[in-house]
Amino acid sequence: MDSKEYEKYIIENYQAQEKGMILLFAQWCINNNLEPKVLYKEAYPNQDENKVLEEVMELTVSKKEADEIDHYLLLDALQAYGNDDLAFIVAQYVEKMD
Repeated sequence: MDSKEYEKYIIENYQAQEKGMILLFAQWCINNNLEPKVLYKEAYPNQDENKVLEEVMELTVSKKEADEIDHYLLLDALQAYGNDDLAFIVAQYVEKMD
C-alpha cells in the first residue's frame, strides 16, 4: 500500500467511524424521546443540515427495538470526534433527565 492509498484508507476509516458516532447520537436521541435534528441545530445553529445525520436517521430503530445507550458513552464519543458543542447540549439534556 503506497502513501496515497494509505491516506485514503485512513480517511475512509475515520469517516466510517464518525458516521457510527452520529448514528450513536441519533439512536440515543430516539431512545430518550428527543429529536436529533433539534439537538444538532441547538449545538450548531449556523450550520446547514447535516447530510450524514440525514443518512443515519434511516438506520435508527424504534426505542422499543433499541439497546440502551449510556449517556456518558455518547458524551465520550462526541468529544472524541471534536463535537464538543454537541456534547455540551447532550450533557444539558442528561442533567434534565437525572
